[in-house]
Amino acid sequence: MRFLWWILFGLAALLSVLFAVSNRATVAVELWPLSKAAELPLYLLVLGTLLIGFAVGQFVGWAGGWHWRREARRSRERIAVLERELETERARPVAAAPPSLAAAPR
Repeated sequence: MRFLWWILFGLAALLSVLFAVSNRATVAVELWPLSKAAELPLYLLVLGTLLIGFAVGQFVGWAGGWHWRREARRSRERIAVLERELETERARPVAAAPPSLAAAPR
């Protein structure tokens, strides 16, 4: 599986390099309320936009999982408390059950 991941990663890197080499022409980028235009290579605009979109998507996914991370943290803390209680109960000497309950005729 790791081998397949490296093949896909290499293929994506190769396609990105080929795209960058093929699209070196500069383009003017303007944002509507601003009057200033930025000129940059087309490959930088496209790959930069993809990188920013990836980063924003990762942040949104991370922020959306806060509830599950909080639940996991609370569960780990509760498990630790219960394990400590179990160890203290196991360390206590066991009191013998009254013989009347153990050998009661039916």
